[in-house]
Amino acid sequence: MGTMAVIQDFRDRCERIALPASVGSFVDSAAAKYGDKPAWQFIADGAAISYAELAACTQALARGFSDLGVSQGDRVAVMLPNIPGFPLSWLALARIGAAMVPVNTTYMPREVAYVVRDSGASVFVTTTRLYEKLREQPETAAILQDLQVVLIGDAVEGTHAWARLLERAGENEAPRAVACDDLLNIQYTSGTTGFPKGCMLTHRYWLTLSIVTAERLRHQQCNVLAAQPFYYMDPQWLLLMTMRIGGTLFVAEKASSSRFMDWVRRYDIGFCIFPEIVMKQPERQDDADNPLKAAVVFGLSPGMHSALEKRFALKAREGYGMTEVGSALITPFDIDDMVGTGTCGVTSPFRETTIRDGNGEPVKQGEAGELWVRGPGIMLGYWNKPEANAEVFRPGGWFRTGDLFRQDERGFHYLVGRLKDMIRRSGENIAAREIEAVLLEYPAIEQAAAIPVPDPVRGEEVKAVLVLRAGERFELDAFFAHCSARLAPFKVPRYVQVKQELPKTPSDRIAKHILLKEQADLRMGAYDRVEGVWR
Repeated sequence: MGTMAVIQDFRDRCERIALPASVGSFVDSAAAKYGDKPAWQFIADGAAISYAELAACTQALARGFSDLGVSQGDRVAVMLPNIPGFPLSWLALARIGAAMVPVNTTYMPREVAYVVRDSGASVFVTTTRLYEKLREQPETAAILQDLQVVLIGDAVEGTHAWARLLERAGENEAPRAVACDDLLNIQYTSGTTGFPKGCMLTHRYWLTLSIVTAERLRHQQCNVLAAQPFYYMDPQWLLLMTMRIGGTLFVAEKASSSRFMDWVRRYDIGFCIFPEIVMKQPERQDDADNPLKAAVVFGLSPGMHSALEKRFALKAREGYGMTEVGSALITPFDIDDMVGTGTCGVTSPFRETTIRDGNGEPVKQGEAGELWVRGPGIMLGYWNKPEANAEVFRPGGWFRTGDLFRQDERGFHYLVGRLKDMIRRSGENIAAREIEAVLLEYPAIEQAAAIPVPDPVRGEEVKAVLVLRAGERFELDAFFAHCSARLAPFKVPRYVQVKQELPKTPSDRIAKHILLKEQADLRMGAYDRVEGVWR
C-alpha cells in the first residue's frame, strides 16, 4: 500500500469509530471488556488497579464528590503529584459532569492562587504536605479558607479526608446526563500574555484523541509508559489510549533520562513518548534489546531521527499538537519513507488544516504561513478570556495555532517557526511576558526582556536581558531569590545579561528579534545560574 493510501486508510479507520457518550461510559465499557486486567501500575509504590476496580472506585469517588456538593458544571482544582488520586479524581469528576482544573505542583503560591481564582474552583484536592505549605503563604491562605479542601494524607482540621470520599460504596446511582460535548478539563497552558489561560476541553476532545492514538497502534495490546506529570495532558490521553487498547499504563513518579530505558525493560513497555534527552545517555551494547515497538517524538531534530530508530530498534514518529486542539498533525507508524525529513506529518483524523498568510488568505503550496486547525472536539475556548478567544478563533471554527508551517505536495507539514513570544524548555511552554512581569517587580530593574537560548538538552533555556535603574546595584543572589519565590523552577532564568539599553521598535517596544541576532552565542556576556559562571 502506497504512502497516500496508508494515510487515507488510517483516517478512515479512525473516523468510522463511534465515540462513547462520555468518558465515564468509556470507563465502564472498558471494565466490562477487560475486567481483572490491570489498568495501571504506579512505579514508585507498585499501586495497581484493575479495569473493574477502576470503574467501581471512580463510581464511589463520584458519589463522594457529590456529597461535598460537586455537581455538573462545577470546577475542582487538583494539585497532586503522580499518584493514583490524580487519575481517579479526573475520571470520577467525568461521571458527575464536573470539570477538573489540574494545578502544576511546582507552581509558586501566586500561580496557584491565580489558577484557582480564575477557574472559580469550589473544591481543592491536594496532599497534606502541599496543603501545609500553601496555607502558610499569604497568596493562597485566604483562598484555601473559601474552598472545600480534600487531602490525601494525614487529616487536618477543617478539611475532608480523601479516604472518606472513597467509602461511598453501594448501589450504582442512575446515570447522570453527561454529554460528549460537556466540559471535562480547564487545562491551563501558557499563552503570550502573562499568566496561563484555561483551555476548555470536553469529553469529545479526550475521546477523539484516544481513538487517533490507539488506531495509530492498530489497537495492538501493550504496556504503555507515562513519565510525565499527570497535570499535563500527555498522561491523561495516554491513560485513555491504554484503556482503549486494553493495555496497562505504567506511571513514573517523575521523568528520568537515566532510568527511562530500565523502566522500558522492567515493565515490558511497548509504547511511550520517547524523550530526546534519552539519546544523550551513554550508548550501551544492549540499547536495541528492549520491548519497545513504537514511540511518539516531538521536535526531534531530523538528523537524530534515524539514529534513534537504529540505536533502540523501534519506530519513532513525529506529530504536532497543542492543548487547544489535541492532535493536529500526525505521522502513521505504517509510513517509513519520511524518517529524518523533519516532517510533523499530515492532517490528523477528525481535523482540517490550512496554512494562511498574515491577511488570513491561503498560501501557495510550499510557502510558509500560519497553521489553522478546526474539527470536532477542539477546545471550546479559553475560560473567561473573550479577548483571547477573539484573537485565536476565526469564522468557520478555525483556530489559529500561532505556529508557522509549510506543506509539501503530498500534504506533509514542516514546522518553520513561531509567531508566539514563547520559550519552550523541556517541553514546557513558557510565556515570556509572565517572566518579564516578575523581572520588572525587582526594584533595581528598569527594563527587561525574556528570550530563548538554544540548549542541546532542554531545547531552549530562559535568558533575562536587563537594563538597571540609574544608580542601582545588581546582586545576583537577591535577584534569583526574587525569581524563585514568584516563578515555578522551570521558568526561572538560567542566563542573565545586563545591558545599558535594549533595542526598540518604532512603537517603542523591545525589539526581541534584534536581541536574538545581536550575538552568535546568546550565552556570551551572561551569567549562567546553573554553572555559576559569567560566560
